Amino acid sequence: MTIQLEYLTPTKYALSLHTTTPELGLAISNFAGDTRSQVWDLGRDLSSYVHQYLIEFIKPQTWTDLAFLAVAQGPGGFTGTRIGVVLARTLGQQLDIPVLGISTLAAVAWSYASKNHEAIAIAVEMPAQRGQVFGAIYQPSPDNSGLITLLADTVFTPEAWQETLANWKTDYQLIAAKSGLAATATSILELAYFDWQLGKRPHWSEALPYYGQHPVV
Repeated sequence: MTIQLEYLTPTKYALSLHTTTPELGLAISNFAGDTRSQVWDLGRDLSSYVHQYLIEFIKPQTWTDLAFLAVAQGPGGFTGTRIGVVLARTLGQQLDIPVLGISTLAAVAWSYASKNHEAIAIAVEMPAQRGQVFGAIYQPSPDNSGLITLLADTVFTPEAWQETLANWKTDYQLIAAKSGLAATATSILELAYFDWQLGKRPHWSEALPYYGQHPVV
């Protein structure tokens, strides 16, 4: 069965937001040669300046040029993740366009896969609170058009994660997601576009943050 992919018209764009760390990452593209991205290290000022940077970043495009939004839904910092998802949902509601939530770990995996073009699985680990670790395992699709989730984002004790990797039946590349994650805003956008091409048009209300852990013990 042949899947008929959909494409954006050159005048339409998609925008992604990555706020799960103290950095702000934005990317915009029409997937026809016009793509740009930028990262700002805002620290605790993220919530204060995200709107300002976003308004400046999308120029010369306008809000009505956007066909869909993509957002890093976590895991990551509780406050930053919430800020990004709430902002994406608000924009999606106001513009009446789809919002696609993409895993932070998936974005790291795709950033690696799109550069290395290896067929093996990609295990991604990220430090979590209280000595735990987020882990997930992905497989690049055969035609290199996205990822297949082999092990969804999960919170592990370090011992349980190591046991999971030790018992994994296929070869894998282990990637540690520790810094520079906002730069994967472009990967967030690309993964969302793969879903959009397949006809996925999730309502803005379906974009939900993945925290994995409660922020308070």
